[in-house]
Amino acid sequence: MADYTALVEAGSALVEMLRENLTPEPIGNRELIALCSPHESENNQLTLYLYQVEEDTQGVESGYYQVSQTVQRIRPTRYNLRFLVTAHSKAPVQLRQADQYRMIGAALQVLRDHPVIDREYLSGSLAEQDARIHVVLEKTNQDQLMKIWNNTSSNYKLSFVVLLTGIEIDSKRERRVGRVTDVTIHTQQKPREGRS
Repeated sequence: MADYTALVEAGSALVEMLRENLTPEPIGNRELIALCSPHESENNQLTLYLYQVEEDTQGVESGYYQVSQTVQRIRPTRYNLRFLVTAHSKAPVQLRQADQYRMIGAALQVLRDHPVIDREYLSGSLAEQDARIHVVLEKTNQDQLMKIWNNTSSNYKLSFVVLLTGIEIDSKRERRVGRVTDVTIHTQQKPREGRS
């Protein structure tokens, strides 16, 4: 059963996968990869920022499903999550751009090599549910990226968008249903026509 914590669990799984594959090269320390806004990166070298959550209605059944003999629950809702992945270099000015390109290139490589987040990176309700979270590098044009960045006066930094699909959150809404205990069937015979 996936809980409301599924959003943070999905983000944490993505971070853990990148930490495992990007350290110690090109990023020296696991803690330098974090879930946070690119505008408040502090000492981080790679930030993952959840900027959009949308309901995924394709191929999803609606209505209730049977939980027990007398209880039905609304089916889980599936969501797509979009993360902005941004590189932040602490290198001297003349090396900064090249350092950011290396980090972004390595992150792209890892995400393309892992189209589904490995189970070992899942935690909490997603691990209990044995969720299959798909990773898609989304085509995002420069105008869309600039709109995300224009919320502050910060300079644009090299970024790309990762789409996670398959994240479900269960409903707590239930209804009780009674079992059929008695059935009464009435039959009506058609009267016979008399002979004359």
